[in-house]
Amino acid sequence: MSTNDTCEFTPPAAATDGVACELPGVAPASDPGRNWASPSQQERFALLRRSRSVAIVGASNNPARASYFVATYLLSSSPYDVYFVNPMADEILGQPAYASLADLPVVPDIVDVFRKHDDLPGVAQEAVDVGAKALWLQLGSWNEDAAAIAEGAGLSVVMDRCIKIEHARFHGGLHLAGFDTGVISSKRQLLGR
Repeated sequence: MSTNDTCEFTPPAAATDGVACELPGVAPASDPGRNWASPSQQERFALLRRSRSVAIVGASNNPARASYFVATYLLSSSPYDVYFVNPMADEILGQPAYASLADLPVVPDIVDVFRKHDDLPGVAQEAVDVGAKALWLQLGSWNEDAAAIAEGAGLSVVMDRCIKIEHARFHGGLHLAGFDTGVISSKRQLLGR
């Protein structure tokens, strides 16, 4: 995500996930100009369940960036082997950072992308070239050209969804991940209960 990106919490009535994150200049999900059909909840769950590795393209060492927050969650709360792709970094969260998907020591199952809109088709082609199984564009990222490139080569595609939120939703961790669960209570939630 760029430095101009904003993420803010919204009331559950305004967003089904309890979170809104938009990139400047990107059409909202309800825009009739969007022709690509998102995978169903069951298809997203199946993708996450069968995957073993995630490469985060555009990963950052900056704790204020969404990619850092997602990376921290995936490393601590998911079963995935997580790899970082950022040509400007040597290390992120104590792990090596790679200049490109082609430099990774494995073929990632999911390529999770935090890059600007115009870069997405190129990242989709890189994901195809290395043999990845899925292209995942984060909240606010929607690029039908990138989706066409990936789907044309047989990759699964998810756009405008956060892999962290989706994993937490399917594994009962939204309350632990810092998102509104929709439960109103005066009792403090205790871990382990």
